[in-house]
Amino acid sequence: MFKSYRNPYYNRRKRPSISWWKLLLFVALSLVLLEALTRITMGLLGYRSKLANYAGAPEEFTAYTLNFLNLKGKTFGGLPDRGQLLAVPDSATGYRLAGKQTSEFWQINEQGFRDDEPLPLEKPANEIRIFILGDSTAFGQGIVADPENNLTANQKTIAYKLQTRLQTRLEQQNRSPEKYRPSVLPVDSIGRANALRLPPKIRGGNYRVINAAVPGYTSGNQLAQLALEILPYKPDVAIVLHGYSDLMLPQEQQAAAIPKQAEFLNNPTQHFWTYLSQSGWQFLTGTSIYKSLQYFVLKPEPSLARETLAIAGESQSLEEYLPENETELEFRVDRYRQNLKQMIQIGAGSNIPLIIALQPEITGISPEKRQEKEDKTENQIVQELGSVYQQKIETGFTRLGAVNEQLGKAFPKNAKVLNYYRLFDNLSAVAFIDAVHLTDAGNQALSERFYNAVTALPDLQIIAQTPRR
Repeated sequence: MFKSYRNPYYNRRKRPSISWWKLLLFVALSLVLLEALTRITMGLLGYRSKLANYAGAPEEFTAYTLNFLNLKGKTFGGLPDRGQLLAVPDSATGYRLAGKQTSEFWQINEQGFRDDEPLPLEKPANEIRIFILGDSTAFGQGIVADPENNLTANQKTIAYKLQTRLQTRLEQQNRSPEKYRPSVLPVDSIGRANALRLPPKIRGGNYRVINAAVPGYTSGNQLAQLALEILPYKPDVAIVLHGYSDLMLPQEQQAAAIPKQAEFLNNPTQHFWTYLSQSGWQFLTGTSIYKSLQYFVLKPEPSLARETLAIAGESQSLEEYLPENETELEFRVDRYRQNLKQMIQIGAGSNIPLIIALQPEITGISPEKRQEKEDKTENQIVQELGSVYQQKIETGFTRLGAVNEQLGKAFPKNAKVLNYYRLFDNLSAVAFIDAVHLTDAGNQALSERFYNAVTALPDLQIIAQTPRR
């Protein structure tokens, strides 16, 4: 018998092919459906508003991250970090905080100061104005509200604590005048000596402490701010708390500025492509799917560099921002020296007492003191910073401290110079949340030091008179 022959090529069934555009359409529709389901689910679980504001980092970090706007009031394209704290270009200082913005973490008044109330240019007759200038430490980076004690975040800043302390001092003077130096000294020598041992009274009035600090500001920004933006408000005292940002600012910059602004202006094509690429990435990170994955599963934390620096570049290590060699360090220290000298001269010319303070930094606490604390948070931070950072920052702060001391001796009548680098070496409580930003205990201790410095200024004291014989 003959077997029939079947050609396998004729019997094979033709398989339908799937076109690439159908596959893409299927994937796109699936993602759209998944996105819709995720939004509905998050809404039902009560997470819609949290996810809407979530930017891949803890809420208190995002709230204090700068979001730079352009001259048209739109977000400056091409920058990686977009937080909630809006900053706008300024021809004098490079940038400043936008006025009239608020969140549960801070309130910025019409003038761009961290204050609950607007500050009129015309000063009331009985008002004593004290301005605090500085960077994110003075601004109060990382402060959160305390609902249990009915305190807003603004009320936990150094400025507010100092204002409250000064007003309390006035109440104490009025309530117990015998505990303070009398306005007229006794005639007899024994009575005069006893009276001079008492603390002097401070001038009466409404003490208002204005938080004019701006995250990222260096002494160059503060110099311009003092001369062009603060003086018109007729300050009675200006406090400057700084140092760290000056050590971190590279040689080619005279002051902190909007990141990449000059680079983008000189190369519009690069700015365009950077904007496009980041717009696509920001679209992806803005989806509910991505945010839910980050918020519930990955829970990413910002690097220590991004937590510490208001304007951080691509580096994940703080030591890379510090001077590489002695030449670079000397340039940054001299730049700081020249800016401080000009600030002191402006204060002297305007008859404004100036308090200049080198800010605290975590390596100012000795290893022994950190080890004694029950809470080892500060020890962990220092270990993460590394030995190279510790060596460089200690050298830098030593040099800045020497500059402050020299200027204090050169202008003893015009500026009171303080070095708070090691302020918290004897503080039992944890003072730092990162390299320079402070806990509530740290802010309280620093505000008390400023209170002592302010009340010691002769311009704010009632000078006791010796009676004529």
